[in-house]
Amino acid sequence: MERYKHLESIIYKNITEIIQFSLTNPRVGFVTINEVILAKDLSKARVYVTFLGTNEPRHNLNELNKCKGFIRHELAQKMATRKIPELQFILDETHEKSSRIDELLQKEENQLANMKKNK
Repeated sequence: MERYKHLESIIYKNITEIIQFSLTNPRVGFVTINEVILAKDLSKARVYVTFLGTNEPRHNLNELNKCKGFIRHELAQKMATRKIPELQFILDETHEKSSRIDELLQKEENQLANMKKNK
């Protein structure tokens, strides 16, 4: 388990650096890597990302997926492992979902407060 976490953190760090310093596709936009989850057999890595400053994150995700061969190649240059996992970029929507839940809870709380005032 410890080995997987260590490899996940190395992959996280390296992919972040590759996207920030080596990737030149402007259509990808500003990418934040939130988490990397490595398969037990080390064959695949799910990379959870968010895009800042865009209204169409799925478009940015498609552009990032077009670059995953380049990113994987660069990752192989940086890592001292025999096998480099296949990268799967996934749009991380947890922040948007939690914001929506907070918004709904606040709305409900305000409605309850108004009901108590009107009694």
